[in-house]
Amino acid sequence: MINVLTAVLIVAGILVLACGVIGILRLPDFYTRMHAAGKTDSLGAVLVLMGFALYSGQSLAFADLLVSLKILFIAVFIFIASPTATHAIMQTAIALGVKPWSKKEEKP
Repeated sequence: MINVLTAVLIVAGILVLACGVIGILRLPDFYTRMHAAGKTDSLGAVLVLMGFALYSGQSLAFADLLVSLKILFIAVFIFIASPTATHAIMQTAIALGVKPWSKKEEKP
């Protein structure tokens, strides 16, 4: 049962990351691309790392549980640091004068 849950978490994380890649390729400007990258990067990485932590800790040996705990700490760090970094990059783009996309700029 743990292997199935591990596989579901890892596959779900990979699918979320793939959606982020599609968003980066399809969206029109810097801000919308950063939104897609920031949201999906956080969730996808945390899901994959939770799957790894669950897989690593299934034997219940002390060393394996310690590895799982370290992986969970990395997931928490990514969950906090990724949105903070995305926000800082967005604020820098605003300060540098990067204009958001508008439909009026599109040429027929």
